[in-house]
Amino acid sequence: MTLPRYPAKPRPGDRVAVVSPSAGLPGLFPHVYELGLRRLRDELGLEPVEYPTTRVMGADPRDRARDLTAAFADPAITAVLATVGGDDLITVTRFLDDEVLRANPKPYFGYSDNTNVLNHLHKLGIVGYHGGSVLVHLGRPGRPHPLTVDSLRAALFTSDWYDLTPATEWGDETLDWRDPATLTEEPPMVPGEGWRWHGPARVVDGRTWGGNLEILHWLAAADRVPSAAALAGSVLLVETSEEMPPAEEVFRMLRNLGERGLLAGFPAVVVGRPKAWNFDRQLTVAERLAWGEEQRAAVLRAIGPYADDPVVVFDVDLGHTDPQVIIPYGGEIRVDAAERRIAVRY
Repeated sequence: MTLPRYPAKPRPGDRVAVVSPSAGLPGLFPHVYELGLRRLRDELGLEPVEYPTTRVMGADPRDRARDLTAAFADPAITAVLATVGGDDLITVTRFLDDEVLRANPKPYFGYSDNTNVLNHLHKLGIVGYHGGSVLVHLGRPGRPHPLTVDSLRAALFTSDWYDLTPATEWGDETLDWRDPATLTEEPPMVPGEGWRWHGPARVVDGRTWGGNLEILHWLAAADRVPSAAALAGSVLLVETSEEMPPAEEVFRMLRNLGERGLLAGFPAVVVGRPKAWNFDRQLTVAERLAWGEEQRAAVLRAIGPYADDPVVVFDVDLGHTDPQVIIPYGGEIRVDAAERRIAVRY
């Protein structure tokens, strides 16, 4: 397999595309979206460019694909940022113009349902960026989290190695976007406990692949994941969404990837801290910590029969919890279990 190539990076002052290939939530929550755009300009020095479907809920998948293709085709656009995730991006990627994307590689930032686009770019040989959201992270109430902004700035503007840092505080309680008054409040946070390591004390160097586990499961069902041979030696990224799949379902989804032959080829697995609070399931802090224990046990139980003693790191802040660090998708990563460090090359 030809390794994905890093696209050129934007510079402060550049124009960047702001797109909604998944859900057009900027149309429902314009106050959150406008705050994110303002911070994109003021704190990162980039000029956002919207497309016709950016604020449209339920836009036709062909129209969303047309906007995303146009963003890559425009020579004045130097990066592409997703506004948010959703649940139907799997219906969009087949309408993308792959020749345009290959000829005009650009950094693409997104997570959750955007795993569909990141996986698609990976198959085209383009490094993407797992993380970042105009609504969730730049539109965060109070202020963007410093750990998130530092990682996002480095991923946008540099091509160097970057040491990930365990969050000293984290949260997963979401304030109500329907109430503009909540934008002045800092979301509640709890003390960080650091990363949790399992497996041998060795160093693993590789390229990343993975993303949101539920989306990976859908992609496998649609036969859109790379082959086990193509992914052999990669480092698996896994995180779960605000839908909070229970531990048994996490086990089954990973087991299915194992039956597909994928888990045997990953020498390391980096697992995001699981989100364990949502409006329809408001767990206490103690319940959330117990939820995390169950999730970790499920991951280890699923991986065990298929993988040959991989390094597994839990509670890395790469998913649906706050803060969020950016991980290059298809890019280089070093997982050092001896020194208990993780570094990525942006």
